[in-house]
Amino acid sequence: MSGGEAEQAPDPQHRDQPDPQADSLPGADSATETVEAVVRRQLAQALGGRRGMVEAAVPTILFTATWLLGDDLRLALTVSIAAAVAMLAVRLVQRSTVQFCVNALVGIGIGWFFVNRAAAAGGSAEDQALAYFLPGILYNGGYAVVLALTCLVGWPAVGFMVGSVTGDPTAWHRDRQLVRLTSLLTWVLAAPCVLRVAVQTPIWLAGHSGSLDPDTAVATLGLLKIGLGWPLQLATLALMVWLLARNHTPVSAGSPDHHED
Repeated sequence: MSGGEAEQAPDPQHRDQPDPQADSLPGADSATETVEAVVRRQLAQALGGRRGMVEAAVPTILFTATWLLGDDLRLALTVSIAAAVAMLAVRLVQRSTVQFCVNALVGIGIGWFFVNRAAAAGGSAEDQALAYFLPGILYNGGYAVVLALTCLVGWPAVGFMVGSVTGDPTAWHRDRQLVRLTSLLTWVLAAPCVLRVAVQTPIWLAGHSGSLDPDTAVATLGLLKIGLGWPLQLATLALMVWLLARNHTPVSAGSPDHHED
């Protein structure tokens, strides 16, 4: 998700549709293709560039603003859905990838489900508005746990980005240097999720318990979801790009002891 929830290879906003030749290593020059280039490209595509991040943020901005201005939960949900559908229609007309608009709609749909569950349990309008933000917190928590576990068991998730390009999903694991690099990148990728959960959970709990004014909690969660969304993701990407720029590890490295800087 959100949750819910920045990386500079070739400018991703001009790569709405993946280039099959660029992403399929069998036809690429293995002498020049590096792990760092592969990871930068894959991360750029996963985030969708500036446009993809805007498409993820706009529904949350509109939901929060509409709720605070009108105190009408149904209207807030309707406005956020309408915005996501409008962006989806533009994507369809332009014949570009609809992935990020669909992601936004799925996130809103899950949020709406949680809102309805809160209503069915007799929750107030404020409780229902807070429920909209709960899936993002749960998603980020679950995502962080999964990423951490892949590192702890020695099969970091970012390594499979390399495998998806080489055509062999596990060959990278035979190179200790690749395992170390992809493990570090996976921890960096998990860090924003941990931060979102650590910051948003106390506010959600305070608003739900009444120790914080629910409207203030909703406004704060809305702002945090945006502020800890693509800006934090961009910062994470910048760090990953910096780490990647320090190495030039051939994607085809096969020896467990292979090292090249």
